[in-house]
Amino acid sequence: MKTEAAAPGDIIKKLDLEGYIAEFKRFLARDKAVAMPGDINQHFRYIKALSDVQFPTPHPTPNLDRELALIGKQAVLGLEEIYAFVTIISYFNKLKALGLPEPLQSWIRQIEIPEAIEEIIGYFTQEGEINTQRDPELHQIEASLKRNKQEIKETLYKLAHSAKLREFLVDTQVHFNGGEETLLVRGGFNKVVKATVVARSEGGYFYIIPQSVSHLKERESTLLSSKEELIWRYCKDISATFHQWERFLRYINEAFDRFDHYQARVQFARAKEYEFVLPSRSKRIKLEDFAHPAIENPVPVTIDMDKQIMLITGVNAGGKTMLLKSLLSAVYMSKYLLPFKCDVARTEVGHYKHIEAVIDDPQSVKNDISTFAGRMKEFAALFEKRDAIVGVDEIELGTDSDEAASLFRVMLDELRKRGITFIVTTHHKRLASLMASDDDVELIAALYDEERRVPTYTFLQGSIGKSYAFETAQRYGVPVAIVNRAKKVYGEDKENLNELIERSTTLEREMRSKIAAIDAELKAAQRQKEKLLEEEEKLKEQHRKAIATLENRYNAATKKAREALKAKESTEGRRLLNEAHKRKSMQVKEAGLKAPEPLKEGDKVKYRSHKGELLAIRGKDATIEVDGLKMRVPLSALKKREETPKARIPQKPKKATHHVEKSGGAVSVKLLGMYADEAIDTVDKFLSDALVNGLSEVQIIHGTGSGVLAKLVTEYLKKHPKIQHFYRMPGNLGITVVEL
Repeated sequence: MKTEAAAPGDIIKKLDLEGYIAEFKRFLARDKAVAMPGDINQHFRYIKALSDVQFPTPHPTPNLDRELALIGKQAVLGLEEIYAFVTIISYFNKLKALGLPEPLQSWIRQIEIPEAIEEIIGYFTQEGEINTQRDPELHQIEASLKRNKQEIKETLYKLAHSAKLREFLVDTQVHFNGGEETLLVRGGFNKVVKATVVARSEGGYFYIIPQSVSHLKERESTLLSSKEELIWRYCKDISATFHQWERFLRYINEAFDRFDHYQARVQFARAKEYEFVLPSRSKRIKLEDFAHPAIENPVPVTIDMDKQIMLITGVNAGGKTMLLKSLLSAVYMSKYLLPFKCDVARTEVGHYKHIEAVIDDPQSVKNDISTFAGRMKEFAALFEKRDAIVGVDEIELGTDSDEAASLFRVMLDELRKRGITFIVTTHHKRLASLMASDDDVELIAALYDEERRVPTYTFLQGSIGKSYAFETAQRYGVPVAIVNRAKKVYGEDKENLNELIERSTTLEREMRSKIAAIDAELKAAQRQKEKLLEEEEKLKEQHRKAIATLENRYNAATKKAREALKAKESTEGRRLLNEAHKRKSMQVKEAGLKAPEPLKEGDKVKYRSHKGELLAIRGKDATIEVDGLKMRVPLSALKKREETPKARIPQKPKKATHHVEKSGGAVSVKLLGMYADEAIDTVDKFLSDALVNGLSEVQIIHGTGSGVLAKLVTEYLKKHPKIQHFYRMPGNLGITVVEL
């Protein structure tokens, strides 16, 4: 979406935006058109990014188009003209140091300032003068000028307080006249002092420069000439450098104008608490709590225009024209990314190429043109435009309303086909009634307070408004008798029509009021529902945290139990495990779940696909008998087996086919220095001893080395059927911890 040249100044005047635009321009560093050339979407992103940070305000800077033209012609610029470029370049250096948000930061960093230009910046002080510290000759001249001025001041002070001149002095002050330091004396002064008369005062006195000061003045003039000559050499050299970097200076000048547009809009919005609305590609205009900037203490406008023609009817002085201007102003300000007051989250403004306002009376005695003829001329020009929004105030102005209604209906219909959107105000019902049945026409009624007999400056969509001409006349002082006689002349039928319109409007307002009340109740119910859902989420979160806390306590207790068992403190281990199981039961209970019945010795159990009997429980492990073979397995892997009791048939005890002799297994084994076969045999025997002795956790020390032993051990452990889990000890990769 591209912006175009600035809209004509008359549209600003017609929409009462002159004061608003003038106030906005005070935030610009230099005067320029309101429109920004380029991509409006990109401008919007930069403005929003700049709105999030604080930045220095640029100093007022003159337009430099003339100076750039002189640089192109290799002319010598003056010191002030050169300093204007220095001010712009120095400002961009400040912006680079800020750390702006994207996409501004990328754009500013792309501006690379040449070293030759950076060096020129160092020549200047903040006051725009050449820095005397960089040039000894200039420094000496400045010092001499300062001393000379002090001598002049002291000489004049002595004369002003001398006895010989006292009777001729008007006062003892040093007066500046024409840029010169002088004394104010009466006539006859030449008897006591030689001096040059500079001027005469209104009282007939003389401003004089004493001869004793003249030679000091001559010295000052000589020093100033030397200084100007030296500064001219600087200007000549800098102008030559500027000529070499003319393209860069043109670029930096345009970049400054662009940033000036952004910063002025952001500063203006902050000062007025306004919002930016990016125009949408649709032709809809939806305003929520919009306030026209020209109105003090306005009634906020909330209106939704999603049709191609809006027809506004109703009471005189009820805000019809201001509603028209508000809609067009919103389009204008949005089009040029100028901020305004509204509820930005619920406001939408479409984009239009042209904005036209047919508002003023076009009658002209000079051009011999009537009001209606002028209106026809303005409408004829609209047939040359496309993609425009047009506001027409008092559309039937200047001719018979019935004839005008038919004519304007046809013209509006034809112009609508050419992509033109209309906002029309009218007092006459015929045009409204002719267009009311059209789906592309939005009817708007300006409302009137019957009890207080004043306009409300509010609007009702979907209705035709009564003009309230009689009520308005009476409100402004027309006698009641005159108003009543006018009503009789007007006729009962038309008055009845107005009453029907009024009644329809009243019913519409009541209906909308009830709908608004229902909507409010629905919103309240929705808020209550959301509140309950939030409470439910909070309770779920508290429940989850409670379970997590109990789980942590359980894990801590089991960890302590393992530590006690490793230290062969079996009594303490059993106590800690019992405590852990108690806490686990509490966790299950608090989670609202039924705790499973704990297993005990003698229970019929199921381990994987095997059925067996629980012989003993030790910590987290259990000893079971499956088909005559005793096995040590994790207690958590067992499930209680419910079986129908059967008659027990005495059986002869089976003889064990093997005998295992307990050897008091160790909790760790070292494989360091072993060959592969030897290491695997050692690990196999070590794990068998550990299983027989009921150990739940052991360590295999294989070292790091080349990693061969570690790999062999890992492969062996993966295939072992009795190993629950194994892992490398944290921080020591040479030890593998095995859980049996």
